[in-house]
Amino acid sequence: MEIGNHDSAAASTDGFKVIVPAHPLISHWVSVLRDQDTLSHAFRNAMGELGRLLVYEATRDWLPTTVREIQSPMGPAVVESINHMEPIIIVPILRAGLALAEHVTSVLPSTRTFHLGMARDERTLQPSVYLNKLPDRFPEGCHILLMDPMLATGGTVTAAVDLLKDHGAEITQIRIISAVAAPPALKKLHRKFPGICVYTGAMDQNVNEKGFIVPGLGDAGDRSYGT
Repeated sequence: MEIGNHDSAAASTDGFKVIVPAHPLISHWVSVLRDQDTLSHAFRNAMGELGRLLVYEATRDWLPTTVREIQSPMGPAVVESINHMEPIIIVPILRAGLALAEHVTSVLPSTRTFHLGMARDERTLQPSVYLNKLPDRFPEGCHILLMDPMLATGGTVTAAVDLLKDHGAEITQIRIISAVAAPPALKKLHRKFPGICVYTGAMDQNVNEKGFIVPGLGDAGDRSYGT
């Protein structure tokens, strides 16, 4: 498993990639999220801004395009635009994934959103599904952005990927977007889904006994919604 930015090779031999984009705005919004004094509304906005930037980075070499001829006010022009025949799908993992996905539509021309609600048992750290609004089967050729702010132990995100696969998605169709990631989650993803790609705002090395990333940014759901 290798970790890199867009200026360095980040793929392992089996195709697994973890990208921490080298961008000052991404660093800025991560710093706002880490600060314990950031109020709930500002935290949620920072999460949305970070999600928008990470999606921009994650889709730069991934979105399907089509070339066509249009008429501009000054004459004909050959243009390249997003191919709407291959849908872009957003899957936020509730609750905190909603905040991370909040501004995504401002950078993507058209999307469909399917919600996935998962809760982690505080004692066992195992995830359970309480809401599944995934389609019966994902459209062929679609591109799926799975939004999960905290990749800590990896239990929730790997269970989510399993669900996407159960609904017809291929690993090559999925990219994971997170605010902060830690080695236990990344190792679990690498072991189960070697060809998957992760874009994250920051990498922290430690996860405590309660399953929280250290230093991390705390409970992303509680801080996003003031609970």
